[in-house]
Amino acid sequence: MAIGLENLANAEHAESSHRRAAAHDLEVSLLAGEQRLTEIAASWNALAGEIPFRRHEWLATWWRRFRAPGDELFAPLIYDGTGRLVGLAPWYVRRDRWLGRVVRFLGTGRVSSEYLTVLAAPGAEHEVARRLARWLTGEAARCWDLIDLDGVDPGDIVLQPMLAELSAGGHGLYQRQRERTWRLELPSSWESFLGRLSKGRRAKLRVLERRLTDGKVQLRQAHDAATLHEGLEVFDRLHRARRLTLGDGGCSIVPGFRRFLQDAATACLRGGALRLQWIEIEREPAAIEIGLLGGKTLYYYQTGMNPRLAEISPGWLLQVASIQRAINDGLVCFDFLRGDEPYKASWGARPLQLAQFRIAARRPWARLRHGAWRAAVEAKKHWSRAPAGKPPVLESEATC
Repeated sequence: MAIGLENLANAEHAESSHRRAAAHDLEVSLLAGEQRLTEIAASWNALAGEIPFRRHEWLATWWRRFRAPGDELFAPLIYDGTGRLVGLAPWYVRRDRWLGRVVRFLGTGRVSSEYLTVLAAPGAEHEVARRLARWLTGEAARCWDLIDLDGVDPGDIVLQPMLAELSAGGHGLYQRQRERTWRLELPSSWESFLGRLSKGRRAKLRVLERRLTDGKVQLRQAHDAATLHEGLEVFDRLHRARRLTLGDGGCSIVPGFRRFLQDAATACLRGGALRLQWIEIEREPAAIEIGLLGGKTLYYYQTGMNPRLAEISPGWLLQVASIQRAINDGLVCFDFLRGDEPYKASWGARPLQLAQFRIAARRPWARLRHGAWRAAVEAKKHWSRAPAGKPPVLESEATC
């Protein structure tokens, strides 16, 4: 039973108790079936805000194209006392031979859906987080063995209180650093942007600017179904060609990725969120990028480049054109997303460290399996740090 505010002596304690009471008033139900997934699109997007990777058209498309046999939606919906949807965890569960039932975000994997989180209405973040944690500990306790949240912002205002509540409830919690995302803050003009760079970098960009207007370079953009189809064909060729020079095929070799990208790009184009553009040099495709617009930010999602034209820096040419356009369109941030490629810092972008959180259920068998996984991770760390030809010194064996 909630404690009345008038009986509390401390204002801070009163606020905390009020939040606990509000969380108790929230109802949780699981999203049931594919039809319901479609029906809830508008309410989902109202919670998702402006980050495109959180939106229904992105994550529902991912689910249709990448679900494996046996995967199940595990998406709790949180409603307030008036029946309004105030929270949603876009999760699914997959059975693993060793780890049991593992809960992950829709969009997880090589497709790289960034900034995933539990969605919550503004002002209801803490209440949604605590109610969800109690639901996972209570009504849904037998439905999962491990929650694996990878590539998330460790300062996320919904995940932080949820994780704290689960940890306080006796669940095993493990955190480790993952890749970083890189965000470039944009000024109001291209000249102001150039003024932030070194003299040498400015000189290089001036040369690239002139080449963009020398008549040999043509900038193409997807603006309808026909140009979208053309652009995706160019992307498939150039992305695959570029990644093969780096020793892998990139996302293009992931089963289902082409169909996912076609569906997601079509939905984003329809909603005005797609920025697919490429450059041709003397009519030959040279570099291509796929960006997603969200509010005043451009998310730099995927790229491709013609290795045969590498000596004339087509990737740099396209990035100059893209950042110029972003500034001219009044955007305030150019997000290069995850990965520590050196070119991101060279533009002046700043990193945000991402994290992985793994929450083990309180059942002994789940904790045991999670402990075995942690031991394997720590052993790998020790071996990777050991000098060549020498075994690592484990913590328990360290001497003064």
